[in-house]
This record gives sequence, C-alpha cells and structure tokens, in this order.
Amino acid sequence: MNRELDPKVFAALRAVDTPTICNAIEAIEGRRRADGFTQSPVVCADVNLPAMVGFAKTAVIRSEAPASRPAAEMRDIRLNYYRYVAAGGPHRLVVIEDRGGRKGVGAFWGEVNVALHKGLGLQGVLTDGSIRDLGAIDAGFQLLAGSVGPSHAFVHVAEFDTPVTVFGLLVKPGDLIHADRHGAVVIEPGIEKDLPRAIDLVTRKEQPLLKAARAPDFNIDKLLSAWGEAEDVH
Repeated sequence: MNRELDPKVFAALRAVDTPTICNAIEAIEGRRRADGFTQSPVVCADVNLPAMVGFAKTAVIRSEAPASRPAAEMRDIRLNYYRYVAAGGPHRLVVIEDRGGRKGVGAFWGEVNVALHKGLGLQGVLTDGSIRDLGAIDAGFQLLAGSVGPSHAFVHVAEFDTPVTVFGLLVKPGDLIHADRHGAVVIEPGIEKDLPRAIDLVTRKEQPLLKAARAPDFNIDKLLSAWGEAEDVH
C-alpha cells in the first residue's frame, strides 16, 4: 500500500456522501460514466455513520461448503489474514467477496469479527456476503453487505490480498474506496487531491436549483432562471 491520504483530503471526502464523490469524479473527468462504482444495492448496518474513506484490504471467503484444506492450514490462512489487514496506515477498510455459488449462506461478519477488525484500526467492510449479530456489534464500525443472515455456516477465508469483485465493482488491493449506505466507488490514483475542489464545484452548482425549488413561489420560470444560474457556476 504505497498511497497516502492527506488529512485535509480525508476530512473533505468523509464529510460528503458517495453520490457526491461520483459527481465530483465526473466533474474532474469531464464526462459521465457507468463503471467504477457498485451496481446493485447494499445492506447498511448503520445509516447514521459517516462515509468510509480508505485503502482496500481485500479477501475472498466461501461459506456454503467446508474448506478442502487441512484445519491447521486454514488456521494459518485465517491468522495471516488478520496480520494482513492489521498492517498499513490509519485509513484502511476491508472489501470481501463471497465467491460461493450461494452468496451469504454463512456470515463472516458478526460480533466477534467486527470487534477484532475495529480493534485493529479498520473503518468497516464492503462485502457481497452476509452479516449478522446486528444488535451486538460494536458501534462505529460500518458494514455494507449483500444480505443479513443468522448463521456462519462453513465460512472461511480462502485467499486474501487479491483482486475481488463485489456488487459489480472490481477492487484491487490498495484501491482508495469511498463507501456509504448508497454503495461504493473507487477513486483512481492521482485524482483524490482534486476532489475537494470538485466537491465544492458540484455543491455550488446544485445550490441555485435547490434554493429555487424549495421556495414557496417556485414555478417553471424560476426553474429556467435557476438552471441558467447553475450553468454559470465555475
């Protein structure tokens, strides 16, 4: 993980939602796009938490059948996985793909794993697998998942530090991720420093429209006027 995140940039990114980041990326690139973000809905454990902003620690799990390797080998893989996610700077989150034929049969994420990962300094997880223990998990750790389920079944870590695909989004180890209850987007290298300016721009462009639309005397003429005002924002 070679990239670092300036504290001021981190604060600016965490202060806004993921749709705003998608808009800001489009403003920087000067185009709309249909990739680089999650493509299907997520289950959010706590809608009141701020966005996660961090570099991805990736892993693959399987849950619908027992592991094929010996128990001692699986224990080593699990402990080495924890060593892997614990390493690195302060801005870390986990992205885990459930690669079984039936995603989410067994939950990797519950009270224990949330406590362990939070204790190791991670912000949260984006996973297309399932989560459980929602009434018992530690506060402040975000879970964005594919489903909620009661059992861990045969869940085990199959591999880690490898590219994964969750909700249609390809995530490579070390990718900078912005994620909240809407889903997630990958922030490509080199543009994060430009995002605070772009966030300010897209926010200011929206203000004339929002102000006009929420006024009691709003009508089509007010809309057209506000639209022109928004287009003049640079």
